[in-house]
Amino acid sequence: MNVHLRIIAAALILAIPGIASAAGHHLALPSASDLWRVLSLQDYNTRVVILGTTMLGGAAGLIGTFLLLRKRSLLSDSIAHATLPGIAAAFIVVSLFGGDGKNLVGLLLGAAAFGTLGMGSVLLISKYSRLKDDAALGIVLSVFFGLGVSLLQLATRLETGNSAGLNSFIYGKTASMLFRDAMLIGVSAAGVAVICALLYKEFTVLAFDQDFAAAQGYPTGILDFCMMALVVLVTVIGLQAVGLILIVAMLVTPPAAARFWSFDLRRVLVTSGIIGAASGLFGSAISALMPNLPAGAIIVLVGAFLFLLSFLFGSARGVIPQRLKNRQTSLKVEMQHLMRAFYELAEEDGAAEELEKHPVKFEQLLRERAWNSTQLKRILRRARRGEFLRVGADGDYSLTRAGGRQARKFIRNHRLWEMYLITHADIAPSHVDRDADQIEHVLDDAMIERLENLMNQTDRRLLPESPHVISSQKGEAS
Repeated sequence: MNVHLRIIAAALILAIPGIASAAGHHLALPSASDLWRVLSLQDYNTRVVILGTTMLGGAAGLIGTFLLLRKRSLLSDSIAHATLPGIAAAFIVVSLFGGDGKNLVGLLLGAAAFGTLGMGSVLLISKYSRLKDDAALGIVLSVFFGLGVSLLQLATRLETGNSAGLNSFIYGKTASMLFRDAMLIGVSAAGVAVICALLYKEFTVLAFDQDFAAAQGYPTGILDFCMMALVVLVTVIGLQAVGLILIVAMLVTPPAAARFWSFDLRRVLVTSGIIGAASGLFGSAISALMPNLPAGAIIVLVGAFLFLLSFLFGSARGVIPQRLKNRQTSLKVEMQHLMRAFYELAEEDGAAEELEKHPVKFEQLLRERAWNSTQLKRILRRARRGEFLRVGADGDYSLTRAGGRQARKFIRNHRLWEMYLITHADIAPSHVDRDADQIEHVLDDAMIERLENLMNQTDRRLLPESPHVISSQKGEAS
């Protein structure tokens, strides 16, 4: 995840200068009529831009998910930079032969050719040399981008063609998107979605374990090439919208954000596509409301905002839900330890059968576990609020009927797991209490039923005594 955070941070750093330069101009808040005009898509150009960027974001989110799972997020950065010399070379070649060098189809074909070449270069260097992936990515990115800058300088000096506007492929020029550009993006995005759906199983196996996929007979080389070809396709069609620098954020940010919401790959794919589409939709809408703000940069910032929301509130991996879940688990464990302490103290005094009538002093509980006074008082207050505990006239504590049921349940699960570890995991009785204490809090009903069935099938005469029973017998003898 650290790599993905660095990519998102780098995209934000590149997007902020565009926002800052726009802030130097007058930024007026949109009027109600302007807001309605954009929301109702009354303007032709607004409809084209929003349609194109929304479909681009959805396609980038889909294929970006597999790219993220393949741990090749940085490969999209190398592919994007490798398209620059293709654009410049296509312009030069077409212009020298008397054609329109800025023909979009020719430029995109050149970008696709060099993007594929850059992708192949990275894969070949990684496969046939001892260099790591990061070194191969850095070499290809810097070499191709340097070649692209050189060819762009050469293109500006040609007398046979007008090279004005080529630099827009670096930073993007969303507002100049034409209907044919949006249609090209739409058709390509639909193709990406269809191929991802048809090859979902194959891409999934390849993304999680390439060696296993090869052992099962999958053509991993062909599948890997198809996946990377889709990445090249999305990169190329996104050049006109957000540019070769910011397209990386559209391939990385949506899947990185989607992983905070689910552990299921299908849901991650759908969520990633939705986040990518929402980034394009709202980013273009905000740019349309405030024309001085560059659309490409705003799209990336909207995606980063959605990533931040996912990072904080994602139901599967979000920081806040995880903290709440850990807190609830901690409180649950503390309560179980308290109930067990009451039972074990009663067992030492031979009063386990009359657990609810056995009084326990605060000092006894304090010695039973590694609690401090403040922590134990807090746990006792929670137990009283839950009606598991009552306080006698002399300040002693005793369990209620509900608390007794809970204590017997927890001690039963604990010792059931202990007996399993002793008999089936070959754990010494002197160490089993600690090992059981680490797992008993996450036993569900199905696991407890399986343990009971397993223990019932074992000859009781062969079962060793629980260490708690042994210590209780020693206490009675003394």
